[in-house]
Amino acid sequence: MPDRSVINALFPQDLPEAADWPRRYPPRRLPAGAEVTRFAPSPTGVLHIGGLYTAAVSRALAHQTGGVHLLRVEDTDQSREVAGAAGSFIRLLEAFGLSPDEGASVAADAQSRTDAGVRGPYLQSERREIYLSHVRDLLRRDMAYLCFCDKDQLAANAQAQRASRSPLGYYGRWAACRTLSDSEVEDKLAAGTPYVVRFRCPHEFPGRVRIDDRIRGSIVMQDNGNDVVLLKSSQETAPLPTYHLAHVVDDHLMGVTLVVRGEEWLSSTPLHLQLHTALGFPVPHYAHLAPLMKAEGPSRRKLSKRKDPEAAVEYYLSAGYPPRAVRHYLSGLANARLMDLPTAQALAAPVRIHEMRPTGPLVDLPKLNSISREYIAALTANEVHAQLLSWAADHDTDLHTALTADPQLARQAISVAQGTGAQIRKDLTRWSDFRDRFGFLLPSLAPQHPASDDERFDGLAPALVHRIVKDFAANYQHSDNAAAWLDQIRAVAKRHGFAPDTWHWRQNPDHYAGPPRQVAGVIRVCVTGAERSPDLFAVAQALGEQEVRRRLTLRT
Repeated sequence: MPDRSVINALFPQDLPEAADWPRRYPPRRLPAGAEVTRFAPSPTGVLHIGGLYTAAVSRALAHQTGGVHLLRVEDTDQSREVAGAAGSFIRLLEAFGLSPDEGASVAADAQSRTDAGVRGPYLQSERREIYLSHVRDLLRRDMAYLCFCDKDQLAANAQAQRASRSPLGYYGRWAACRTLSDSEVEDKLAAGTPYVVRFRCPHEFPGRVRIDDRIRGSIVMQDNGNDVVLLKSSQETAPLPTYHLAHVVDDHLMGVTLVVRGEEWLSSTPLHLQLHTALGFPVPHYAHLAPLMKAEGPSRRKLSKRKDPEAAVEYYLSAGYPPRAVRHYLSGLANARLMDLPTAQALAAPVRIHEMRPTGPLVDLPKLNSISREYIAALTANEVHAQLLSWAADHDTDLHTALTADPQLARQAISVAQGTGAQIRKDLTRWSDFRDRFGFLLPSLAPQHPASDDERFDGLAPALVHRIVKDFAANYQHSDNAAAWLDQIRAVAKRHGFAPDTWHWRQNPDHYAGPPRQVAGVIRVCVTGAERSPDLFAVAQALGEQEVRRRLTLRT
C-alpha cells in the first residue's frame, strides 16, 4: 500500500481524523436498559407497509425502554433516488403518529429541512466528510485498498467464475488489485486511472460466524469472504460510500444500540460485523424482521409493491383507515396477543421482541377491517367528525365541502351513522365508507329523485309507487315521536292495500298488495337513495322537515 502521504493526497487536506468524530458525537446519557433504535429507509420509491411496520416496532422498542428513536434517510444510492420520496416518508410517518425523536424533517416541497437532534445531518448524502475520514483511516491501516478494475475486468471475472462454478465476488485470486505493489498503485494514480476503495476482508477462506439475533436467536452463517466496495468510483464528482460502510459508521456515531431491520439484510450481517471490528466499534444488537406475507391460494408469498395495492402505505391513508387502527394492526402483527385488544390498550401495551416470530406475519385486510370498525365505533361524535373532516380534506373534496357547509347537520349525520345506546352501529370500516353509506344525509350529496319504475322499488308497479309517494307526502307530519312517525307509513300501507304486518301477509299473500316493508322501502329509497339505511325515523330527524319533504317526489 502506498505510504501515508499518497493516501492523504486522495482526501481533502482539512478532513478531520476519524477519532475526531466521537468527540463531536459523544456517547448518549440514557437510563440503564434504554434502547436507541432507528428507521433508515432509502428514498428509492414509495414507502412499503413493511417499512411502516419496521418503524412502528423499532419506535416502540425504544420508547418503552426510555430510549430514543431516530430517522435516518439513507440516500447514498443517488442513481436510484426518487424525487420527493424522503419528504413522503416523513409525511407518512407523521400521519401515522410515528414521528421520530430525532431525524430529518423535510418540507412538503422538499426545498427546506430542519434536523431534530444534535447527531445530524440525518441524510447520509450530507455526511460524506464523516465517511471519508473513516475510509482514509482504513486505508492507512491497510484494512482497505484501492481497486482499479474497470467494468470489463469485473465482467470477465464474473464470467470466469460462472464457468468454473466459483462463487461470484471479488476475493482471492479474483481480487487482482488486492496484491498490487505500492509502486503499481502510485503509477495508476499518476495515470489518472479511476478507482474505488474496497474493504480488505480479513479472511481469504471464510469460515463460519455466529450471529446473535434478538428475534431468531443464535444463528451460524458463512462468514463474509468478499472485498466489498466501501467508497464509490473516484470518477464521480463527490463519491459517496456504499450502504455497508455508511450505516455502520452512522449507527456508531448516532449511538444506535438495537438495529431493527428487514430479513433481507441478514445475509450481509457477517460483513457488517467485520466492518465494526475493523473500525473499532462495539457491535449493536440486531433484530431481523420477517417480511410481511400475503396468502395466495394454499401458499404464501411476500407482499409485493408491484402486485398488491395494500403494500403501499399511501393506500391505507387514501382508503381512509384511521392511522391509530393501522398502528394497532401492525402491533398485532408483531405480537399476536395485541390483535384482539381495544385499540387504546393495544397501543399502550409493550411490544415484546421475544414474542416476534422468524416467520413472516400474514397481512390480513379483513382483520384490519375488524379492528378499524371497532375503533371507529368507539369514538365520540366529535372525534368522528374531526377525523372524518381531516381525511376528507385530503382525499374527498366534495365530502369535505358537504361536511363544512352545515357543521350542525354534519354532526347529526354522524350521530345517525353511529347509532345510540343499544343500537350502536358499526357500518364504518374506513372513512371512505361514509360518503357511500351516509353521504345522503348531507344536502349537497343527496341522491337524485328516483323514477317510479326504479328497480329499487322491489318490483312494485310504477303507478302504485307514484300513489304511495304522493299519499305519504301529502299527509306527512314531521313528528319527533318515533311511534307516531312510523304510524304514518303503516297508514299509507293500509290505504293502498298492503298487509298490516308481515304475519298477516304470510298467512294470505294473495289478499294484499304486499308486505308493509315494501311501502317503507319506497319511502326509504326516496329519502336516502338506498334500499338499506339506518332507521328511517332517525334519518328524518337528522334531515329536518323541509329536506324530507323535498325528497318525497319522483322523477318524471
